[in-house]
Amino acid sequence: MEAAEIQEKLKVLPTRPGVYLMKDGAGRVIYVGKAASLRNRVRQYFQDPDAVDNPRVQHLMSRIADFEVVGTDNEVEALLLEVNLIKRHRPIYNVRMADDKAFPYLKLTNEPFPKIVMTRKVVRDGARYFGPYPYHEPKLIRRTIRTVRKLFKLRTCAIEITGDLPRPCLDYYIGQCTAPCVAWGASREQYAEQVRQAGAFLEGKQAPLLDALRREMEEAAARQEFERAAQLRDRIQAMEAVYERQRIASTGMEDRDVAAVAQSGDAACVQMFFIRGGRVQGQEQFLLDGGQGLTRAQILGQFLTQYYAEAPSPPREVLLQEEIEDQRLLATFLRERRGGPVAVEVPQRGDRRRLVELAAENAALYLHQERARSVGPEGVALKELQEALGLEEMPFRIEAYDVSNFQAGEAVGSLIVFEGGRPAKAGYRRFKMKWTEGPNDFAHLAEMLRRRFAQARQEQERLDRDEPVRAKWSILPDLILIDGGRGQLSAAQEVLFEYNQPIPAIGLAKQLELVYTPDDRPEPLVLPRDGQALRLLQRVRDEAHRFANTYHQQLRQRRIVFSVLDDIPGIGEKRKRDLIRTFGSVRKIREASVEEIGAVIGPKLADRVAGYLRDHPDLRYKDEAVR
Repeated sequence: MEAAEIQEKLKVLPTRPGVYLMKDGAGRVIYVGKAASLRNRVRQYFQDPDAVDNPRVQHLMSRIADFEVVGTDNEVEALLLEVNLIKRHRPIYNVRMADDKAFPYLKLTNEPFPKIVMTRKVVRDGARYFGPYPYHEPKLIRRTIRTVRKLFKLRTCAIEITGDLPRPCLDYYIGQCTAPCVAWGASREQYAEQVRQAGAFLEGKQAPLLDALRREMEEAAARQEFERAAQLRDRIQAMEAVYERQRIASTGMEDRDVAAVAQSGDAACVQMFFIRGGRVQGQEQFLLDGGQGLTRAQILGQFLTQYYAEAPSPPREVLLQEEIEDQRLLATFLRERRGGPVAVEVPQRGDRRRLVELAAENAALYLHQERARSVGPEGVALKELQEALGLEEMPFRIEAYDVSNFQAGEAVGSLIVFEGGRPAKAGYRRFKMKWTEGPNDFAHLAEMLRRRFAQARQEQERLDRDEPVRAKWSILPDLILIDGGRGQLSAAQEVLFEYNQPIPAIGLAKQLELVYTPDDRPEPLVLPRDGQALRLLQRVRDEAHRFANTYHQQLRQRRIVFSVLDDIPGIGEKRKRDLIRTFGSVRKIREASVEEIGAVIGPKLADRVAGYLRDHPDLRYKDEAVR
């Protein structure tokens, strides 16, 4: 846009609050900002650059070719709109989260008989949300849901509760639900009290809840309702066990968040502590991009507006490492979100200051570890691999597949995972081939991949329905490594196309260690023998081969152990397992008396087993053969 056109647009800018979007010559949004007065703020970007002290702003001003503005009714609306536009455009001059991970929350649904579920979407649907919980700790979410269900007996079913079912489901009989679905089960008022107590527990208000339950237990005992008193006693004991496992953060009963930032170059890390009822309920680190040239206060301010735009229930107090530019505006915004007063402060002394300092130390430590990892041997290998394969992003998660054939044409397969250049053994999986007979590596590989991505599709559908499912298969790789050449890679590519998975895949052939890619290159890649990229691929491939062979050996050993027992009439799988579990091996069974064998499978079958083993000695042991 010509300078004259920009001057004409500047003349008609409104004085109202709003958001402005700065664009470069290609029309890309490179910066999003908010303003109490659009006219005053936007005009500052078109003054003499030499009058600006900040080199970052000078550089931004040199790239601005056009701008847009969006007016709002007030600064709080501008704050929220700014966050949404930063997420949509990810401008390079804004501080932004390094990834778009959606943090998990616990949700008490908004319905007559609420359920507790995990969700990664916070919406204004009248439900109650608790969190966020750490992104990489799904076990914590599942454990919390199990604890809440055990303590407060909330339902998990999806049926409409009308109270006219003839009988409750199994959850009632194992003490996991109070059966509001039947006429004699929990009433709406009783169930609402269970939900209220569960909400208080998740908010960290265990102490007053425990006091109320103790009073209720004593009253039930005084009325000689001993069964009810015993149930309350068990619930109190379970809650006390959970309560004592949490680490005390302060002597009071405050609800507060603590935020501090550490930075190094363009990278920054914000450490958050979530304290409820005076106890640390969780913590999380957030890696940020685009912080070069900004102060810690500027980075912290931009991060907090993005974070709290989605947080469902801000605490009464937010403690910061430094004062931020929009501290008053942030407090106003949080007060509206919470529906009550929220203090945003920078503590100077005492326990609150020590909490902030602890958060700052943790942020610096985490950022140092991340940078050390990115420039260590694994980071160098991943960077080399990205450049050699022409990938847009560094392949943090690599999945490798291998097939191992053994007796009678049976085959097994392995899936192993490397994350950040290191084995992630929690992601290892093994397959016993079901659909393909005979030694056909191409078909076996295709079967493994189909089963893997079918599981991923089913799990993702359940996650989309906000079901409390552990994310295993739905975590997709950045790169797939196949142990083999062009043929194996083609088989994998067909499955990826079938499941609409645009995941890069390569094959690593043995001996010459050639790397096959799915493009039209006539020749495979030859990576430097002394390079970190090839060494990483070899480690991944060899680990997949080792894991497949280990499973192969386990199945073969199991076949050897059971081979003799398989030939005895009347001895099926159950009795074989019982004998092996009792005696430990076939040799020990041979050494046992008929009475000892009979104690496991009965005297009639014991005579048959002892006679068969006597008539078929194991020639590996000479003393048995002689007898």
